[in-house]
Amino acid sequence: MESAAALAEAVRAGTLSPVQAVEECLARIDALDSKLQAWVEVDREGALRQARLLAERVGRGEDPGPLAGVPVGIKDIVDVAGLPTRLGAGPFAHFTPKADAACVARLRRAGAVIVGKTHTTEFAYLDPAPTRNPWHLEHTPGGSSSGSAAAVGAGIVPLAIGSQTVGSVLRPAAYCGIVGLKPTFGLISYAGTASLTPSFDHIGVLCARVADAALALTALAGHDPADPYSLDASAQDYPLAIAAPRPPRLGLFRDYYRAQASGAVFRHLEDVAERLAKAGAQVVEAEMPVDAAAFREAGDPVMRYEAAAVHAQRFKEHGDAYRPGIRGLIEAGQATSEADYRRALIRVRELREETLKRLEGFDAFLFPVAPATAPPGLETTGQGIFCAPASFTGLPAVSLPSGLDEYRLPLAVQLMAGHLQEATLLSAAAWVERVLDFQERPSFA
Repeated sequence: MESAAALAEAVRAGTLSPVQAVEECLARIDALDSKLQAWVEVDREGALRQARLLAERVGRGEDPGPLAGVPVGIKDIVDVAGLPTRLGAGPFAHFTPKADAACVARLRRAGAVIVGKTHTTEFAYLDPAPTRNPWHLEHTPGGSSSGSAAAVGAGIVPLAIGSQTVGSVLRPAAYCGIVGLKPTFGLISYAGTASLTPSFDHIGVLCARVADAALALTALAGHDPADPYSLDASAQDYPLAIAAPRPPRLGLFRDYYRAQASGAVFRHLEDVAERLAKAGAQVVEAEMPVDAAAFREAGDPVMRYEAAAVHAQRFKEHGDAYRPGIRGLIEAGQATSEADYRRALIRVRELREETLKRLEGFDAFLFPVAPATAPPGLETTGQGIFCAPASFTGLPAVSLPSGLDEYRLPLAVQLMAGHLQEATLLSAAAWVERVLDFQERPSFA
């Protein structure tokens, strides 16, 4: 399937029927998902009904919206009216919402077609979903946005919604060889989405190209009074921002990730930095306030404490039904004092301010998404340690596919920019994407 931006342009121009686009998506689900297991719920009738209505609008000469006809997958912690929200958990947690989450409603208004719900780890934490990696079916696709990343990576849909508390958009994107965007905290409304850690929860997008991320963010961003964390900020014309990207000024801080990165990932980052510099980017040695392990340790008490609070009533009633990973997080949160939680919040805010100061003079920081490529087996979703800075500070970041390792597993790089600097970030990402020119596709798809 082509990119979301190209597909929407074809639908708007009348050269592609949105019904055809959805039928092709459904055919790929039928062909691939018995092995991939990216989808927990496919709304065939609803998707085709949406597509036919869009086709009628196009036929009448009406504007079908910037995402016209684009089939989209929705992570199954995000409400879609009339479809079950299962949260990756057992029946004790299931419910069927009557209204769309804010991000789903905005996608519909932009002309996107909701195909169904994609698998997530239990309550968007560590306990894996059944989804497999489209590059190697015996490897994890990452989590917690497992199904969304795999569905895009396999070319089933060009765009999917995920969420990130630590690394749940960026890491699955990296493992599945696609683009992942986690915007500034609060830029996309979280209303109608199940929370894990309210201070860190973000809506993000997984897609084929940077242009898709820019188009989706324009549709999704903006203030929402229903979300207490929503920023008083308007969406920008992000596609315009990437129309003519210039070579960026990038900060490279090897000491931050040197201890945790595998040799292959470290060497790959060195190679990418050299390629970008030769193409015209300014790549300058920089420093983070602390190393990766210390950054993660600073925010973990916040995550534990808030997860325990979010799940307090449900855990009291159904604690035995929780899987080991999320159960351990909640129990650790119950043992975390409010004083430790408050101290951790202060430390995270300090790190945010220190990081913002160090970003001054740079378009973005450049560093890995994960310590290694997607690990084998489905018992783990990998490590999110390099994604913690963007999540804990709330700063925008993007994951870009940048190569393959010796086993043909995707390698990726991460760019992180300043508060509400999505236009700058996406411009830099578009330039890097053009230079790296990653065109590989998984043989499975």
